[in-house]
Amino acid sequence: MKLVWFRNDLRLADNPALRHACAGDEPVAALFIISPTQWRQHKMAPIRQRFMLAQVDELGRELAALGIPLHLLRVETFAEAPAALADLCREQGVTQLYANQAIEIDEQRRDHAVSAALAEQAVSCHWLNGCCVLPPGRVLTGSGEMFKVFTPFSRAWFKALDEEGFVIHRAPAPRGESLPWQPLAERAWVDEALGELTADPRWPVGEAEALRRLNIFLEQAVLDYGETRDFPAIAGTSVLSPYLAAGIISPRQCVAALQQRLGYRPQSKAQPGFVWLNELIWREFYRHLLVLIPTLSMNRPFKPETAALPWSWDPDAFAAWCEGRTGYPIVDAAMRCLNTTGWMHNRLRMIVASFLTKDLHIHWRLGEDYFMSRLIDGDLAANNGGWQWAAGTGADAAPYFRVFNPTTQGQRFDPQGEFIRTWVTELADIPAAYVHQPHDWLRLKGRQDYPAPMVDHAVARVRAIEMFRSLEK
Repeated sequence: MKLVWFRNDLRLADNPALRHACAGDEPVAALFIISPTQWRQHKMAPIRQRFMLAQVDELGRELAALGIPLHLLRVETFAEAPAALADLCREQGVTQLYANQAIEIDEQRRDHAVSAALAEQAVSCHWLNGCCVLPPGRVLTGSGEMFKVFTPFSRAWFKALDEEGFVIHRAPAPRGESLPWQPLAERAWVDEALGELTADPRWPVGEAEALRRLNIFLEQAVLDYGETRDFPAIAGTSVLSPYLAAGIISPRQCVAALQQRLGYRPQSKAQPGFVWLNELIWREFYRHLLVLIPTLSMNRPFKPETAALPWSWDPDAFAAWCEGRTGYPIVDAAMRCLNTTGWMHNRLRMIVASFLTKDLHIHWRLGEDYFMSRLIDGDLAANNGGWQWAAGTGADAAPYFRVFNPTTQGQRFDPQGEFIRTWVTELADIPAAYVHQPHDWLRLKGRQDYPAPMVDHAVARVRAIEMFRSLEK
């Protein structure tokens, strides 16, 4: 018996672990492990848990239709996984385990422990690359080190991809008669562990849904992506990040679909489609970094010297940022959108991260954790990479003296205030001319229903620059 262990790769198509397990005629079973306590320790958002489990339900039905049973195990923490897996393998007569590699340090340690435990039972473990187009460790400098800057990494990534290419594998063929599947909602122990299992209707699950979204984006928006991607009131992005984070669609499928749509693989800014492909390469960059620099999974900055920065931990200021009460409309709109929908536009992620770290001078770790606790697409590599970039502590970070002005960012990327008025209901009736600096208009109307700016951006910017310059002394 071969066992496929699904993690953040909840799909049938282009799944290396599943494909290799299904080679040959030996019986195949599948596994998903629910770890409620570990998920909470990792700040996994409830909306992400529900989304993931809804996809597990979908995956279980699809596997059952292929004659592959999906086993569910509940272990509270990763430390319990090796013994639980060893017991399952013994009960089911498993001789080989297949899984796609994890990139986070706790997950890697768990997998090493699983390999050791199963080796005692003569169960061989096969770990494959299912999370990146090119496996971590494949794109290195001439001296065999990980790139610290994105642009040379992207050039080397293109060169490696041109040399190796890639193939998209279809879902496996049926391996026997269809099997029954008991929905997760009917399993009492799952309900007890995780509470309400109903997924958010704004985020339907399924590989077909992920491919539908991808195809709509490629047909309607990819050619204009470079011009529209920064405007949150415009549907200019793919909104595929939840599906990539859960592994419902693979990055290889995205690259292949883009190539098919264009008839070529764009390799320069002058070519349509390149800007979106470049975002996928940024995703690869952060994932490769996480594997090759494990301290990034341990709350440590990429630039060690920035650990000495005198960050604030002010709980009241942090709460105002979390709740969208900063007095800066674009920041407040973004945070309220996140708190309601579990998702935030990428430009807004940069704006609010800059505001927390450079205007409020609050440690990026608080923002990183808060995002993980709210985002449906919470992904350690991308989230950590983005926060450290904004804070000036990460790989290829913006220079410390480049500080986003939240007012001008709003004026530039939400010029008519459409996004702001959608989420900051106190400003729903304000004229566009005042929406980014509403306080004088509100004062004239005798209104006090929207907070004053909690900091003076010009003053806060100088303080942020001084913080970083102090490291040079």
